[in-house]
Amino acid sequence: MNDQAPSSARIYNYLLGGTDNHPVDRQAAEAFKARLPTIEAAARANRGFVLRAARAMAEAGVRQFLDIGCGLPVEPSVLGVVREVRPDARVVRVDNDPEVVPAGRGRTDAPTVFGDLRDPAAIMKDPAVTGLIDFGEPVGVITVAVWHFIPEDAASEYAATLRAGLAPGSHLAISHVCADTVPAAAQEAGKAVYARTANPVRPRTQAEIRALFGGFTLLDPGLVPLGDWRPYDGDPYPEQATESLAGVGVRN
Repeated sequence: MNDQAPSSARIYNYLLGGTDNHPVDRQAAEAFKARLPTIEAAARANRGFVLRAARAMAEAGVRQFLDIGCGLPVEPSVLGVVREVRPDARVVRVDNDPEVVPAGRGRTDAPTVFGDLRDPAAIMKDPAVTGLIDFGEPVGVITVAVWHFIPEDAASEYAATLRAGLAPGSHLAISHVCADTVPAAAQEAGKAVYARTANPVRPRTQAEIRALFGGFTLLDPGLVPLGDWRPYDGDPYPEQATESLAGVGVRN
């Protein structure tokens, strides 16, 4: 365990009110909040989108889910939400953080395996994944607040590889920090914070984010700010945030 460098997973956990974080993560998060006071609301809005998107997938008939870039366990969980709709739903959680994987590895109902979105083919061939996920049937893939931690220009290529391994009818959820909606000073503040972690951040434009959905048809209401994606009364995470755009697509 490294207490010297902050972790993007632990920073997110702290912003959501969790306790799986260290002083260095809290210091980084507070420094970020000083430059961008809305970041805590943005983290909560992002979590709200995760849960609403997962529920929407289950309501569309999806029964197996792959949560890539899952982060540290948080309640309410994706598994809990989808099993309210589909009691037989299966979830495999995937992350490349060395602390996240051990934290969730013991959960047989939603095991956590090591994997990187930059190599989706390896994820989809992992025996721990294929033991629960049948890629011949529709899969709900959750890639929320993870693409902006992939700085390479090849993100669309990674998305295409992911799509190629999914059956028609599969769903893909994405949320991504948007360069069009975050002031330049705030973008630089965020980059400075995450440069101290293993996950440098890269905002993308709306057009670049939309390109990640190539081969998918966006569900209503399209690619929108986090809080605008199918909000409902009583949502435990009702926060609004314009820093990120979110959407869910269905594989054609």
